[in-house]
Amino acid sequence: MESIAVALQPYKDTVGLTAAIVTVVQFFSGVLALNAIRRQGNTRGFSALPFLGGTVFCLLNIQFGQMLRDDGMIRVNFIGLALNLLYVCGFYLYTEGPAKTAVWGQIGLAGALTAGVLSYVQYEDPQLVEFRFGLILTGLLWTLKKSTEGLPFPIIFLGAVVSFAWLLYGIILRSNFLVVQNLMALALSAVQLSLFIIFPSGAAKPPPTPAKKRN
Repeated sequence: MESIAVALQPYKDTVGLTAAIVTVVQFFSGVLALNAIRRQGNTRGFSALPFLGGTVFCLLNIQFGQMLRDDGMIRVNFIGLALNLLYVCGFYLYTEGPAKTAVWGQIGLAGALTAGVLSYVQYEDPQLVEFRFGLILTGLLWTLKKSTEGLPFPIIFLGAVVSFAWLLYGIILRSNFLVVQNLMALALSAVQLSLFIIFPSGAAKPPPTPAKKRN
């Protein structure tokens, strides 16, 4: 990995900018889900967890960016944080009746998780915190990727592009956890994308069963 890092070092700013741009584009994919909710008129069949998970992940990545002293990572996750907060608010507005209570419960859990992790970071041994914090982010990223398996092909493909861009950037920064996180995310995206090849949407459907004749 060291030789790749050295070879890519002159392109650090370009790779970082590319990763930031494609990530921001991916953040806007939440608009598609909210638009579907708007057309339906309610949130039945949808979950707030991807938006809440995105909020938590962006908050924690801002902290991770501060650890790495990487302004680009901090800026792009501030954008993601703002967008995901808007998505959560939009989701709540279209949530009906008692389901609002469940959303508040999920918001409370997300807030408690974020507060707990950020508090832990302040008290952990500086020599251990980056490693352990990276483990937490990796686990959260895997959970988020698993929760979006039903997304359409363009969004999953864009997620793979995002993971690949941050993988390259992690190699340049020599950040083992950025590399591991995005290798895992890229592998999961590859599995998801392979399903579109194995089971294409245009595959032939079995003929309908003929209706029985009435006597």
